[in-house]
Amino acid sequence: MLYLDSGVFIYAALSREAIGNRARALLQKVHDGHEEAGSCALSFDELVWVVKRHRTREDGIAAGQSFLALPNLRIFPVNQDSLFSALSLMKRYPLDPRDAIHASAAMANASSAVVSADTHFDRVEEIVRKPI
Repeated sequence: MLYLDSGVFIYAALSREAIGNRARALLQKVHDGHEEAGSCALSFDELVWVVKRHRTREDGIAAGQSFLALPNLRIFPVNQDSLFSALSLMKRYPLDPRDAIHASAAMANASSAVVSADTHFDRVEEIVRKPI
C-alpha cells in the first residue's frame, strides 16, 4: 500500500503543471481501485488550509470533502502513539513535526512507499519515498 503525503492532494487540487496531472492520475487509480493507498488525518488539515489560502474558503471545504469521499483511500488516525513515534523520528532525523507525523503514519500502516515531492522523507531510513 502507498502512503500519500498531503502534497499529492494539494498538487491535484491546485497545480495545472505536470506534477498536478501525475497527482490527479494517481488519485484516479486509487478511486478506481487500481492502487491501494492511505493517508492520515493530518492530510485533510493541510489540504483544506492550503487550498483555502490559494483559492477560497469554499474551495478548501470542497477539497476536504473530496478527500474524505475518495473511494478506496484509507484514512489513518493521528493518536498519542503516532505522535510518540513522530517524536522519536524527529530525534533521529532532521524532520519537522508534520513530516514526522506522516512518516510515522506510513510506518505504522506498513506502507510500501511514501508518495511525496518532499525530499525530507529521503532522510528516513525506515521508509522509501516515491516521487509524485
